[in-house]
Amino acid sequence: MLRALLFVLLLTGSGVTAALAQAPVALDAVGPQPGTVVPAFTLVDQTGTTRSLASIMGRRGAMLVFSRSADW
Repeated sequence: MLRALLFVLLLTGSGVTAALAQAPVALDAVGPQPGTVVPAFTLVDQTGTTRSLASIMGRRGAMLVFSRSADW
């Protein structure tokens, strides 16, 4: 059990070291920032239903979450 735990810690530590070695990402240059006004749009969702910004906007606004799947 102790040997397995040490092995996991060793693997985790090496992953952290590799992550720290990468260049930092400039988040302000990646895409829309929180609070940015989204232009009006109409898109088809995963079920084939046409959605517009107006159709998803609620009383308190809307939260858009973009997710990329592994098969893109």
